[in-house]
Amino acid sequence: MPEIRPLRPYRYADTEALPSLVAPPYDVVGSELRETLGERSPHNVVHVDLPEGDGDEKYARAAGLLTQWIDKGVLVRDDEPYFLAYEQTFAGPRGEPITRRGFFALVKAEPYESRQVLPHERTLSGPKVDRHKLFVATGAALSPVFLLFQDPDGATRDPIRESDDLARFTTDDGIEHRLGQVTDPAQIAAMVRSIEKQPLLIADGHHRYETTVAYGAEMDETREAEGAEPAPTGAHQYVLAFLAEGDDPGLVVYGTHRLVFGLEDFDRVAFRKDAETFFTVTDHEGDDDSLQQALAAHGEAGQSVAARFPDGETWLLRLRPEALDRAPLKDAPAVLRGTDVVVLHTALLEGTLGITREQQASQSHLRYYKSTEKALAAIDAGEGDVLFLMNGTPVHQVREACLAGEVMPQKSTFFHPKIPTGLAIHLLDPDEEVPEVGGAG
Repeated sequence: MPEIRPLRPYRYADTEALPSLVAPPYDVVGSELRETLGERSPHNVVHVDLPEGDGDEKYARAAGLLTQWIDKGVLVRDDEPYFLAYEQTFAGPRGEPITRRGFFALVKAEPYESRQVLPHERTLSGPKVDRHKLFVATGAALSPVFLLFQDPDGATRDPIRESDDLARFTTDDGIEHRLGQVTDPAQIAAMVRSIEKQPLLIADGHHRYETTVAYGAEMDETREAEGAEPAPTGAHQYVLAFLAEGDDPGLVVYGTHRLVFGLEDFDRVAFRKDAETFFTVTDHEGDDDSLQQALAAHGEAGQSVAARFPDGETWLLRLRPEALDRAPLKDAPAVLRGTDVVVLHTALLEGTLGITREQQASQSHLRYYKSTEKALAAIDAGEGDVLFLMNGTPVHQVREACLAGEVMPQKSTFFHPKIPTGLAIHLLDPDEEVPEVGGAG
């Protein structure tokens, strides 16, 4: 079972300035946003998380800044361990207010083979190299891994809601944030007992998790070579995590859309004919504002995607049940064939358009969009041959795939909103023992 422990993170001392100090996760920060964030404050976390400089010197720069901020009291640390409760209130798919709740904690970073923390999608090596260099230079975890748990006893809910306020603020995207402390050892122990019975699922942050596992192993090898005792509960063995209940109605998952480009001699008529061997295909007669709602309704009766072309023609495609027994779908694991994203990648991208799995992995013909508006603008501008619009993958499908030992294609899920970087920072110090969970009984 996963090992979950309270933490003593470094946090910004000036909680009123948090809107100018936190940043989105590094993998969604482009150069323009990086500049904007950096200009907001010399202490914005982006200066450490995405440091400026040439080559590897930028990582040393990040390490120097982090040490400086701690020495000057920009970042402070509490004396006693706790769970850091966190709530985000935001506009849902129909504009309704939604609050997602969870908490920050430390989780033992075990290899996937241990089945304590499970991935749901494949990762690329490039981002892991960058994060590893930053880990080595700073000795710190700056961004949390987003993990999902099951809480059959509901033991986490009241402590999170009733936690003592640390900070409340609103970011410029309109999202309201609340941080609180759960300090009662008995409450902490009850929360852990309730959620440690099942593996934790990675919702977001696969690269960060895998980097922490590798970093911990390397640190232990170094210590052993130097004659030091292994430190199985040293801080370097634990990942900074934000944990949320997988069945929480506040857990919103959107689809990540796929723009297909660069196909030779793409023929829409031939594509439709081939697609109809797998799908029923109907023309979407509504406008763009109704498209996502139409796709959601279409998906209630089976695996569905929408296809949009540069001239505005749009189709709704729903998988024919008998197509599950046809190649290449019949060769996919049964637990994955019920998901829209695997049906898209297997039946349409590979089976109909001939984009191999290797090409899909290298993204040689694929571009991904989280924003429906930006995706539609790209295809309407002629930047691709066809755009596939997706519904979000339900969490129960993600869980079933993970528990079956399967993984989905890259970018199968988009959990909204993202968890900001800078709310908590965990130092990966092998000489510091992480706090135990007390209050049992």
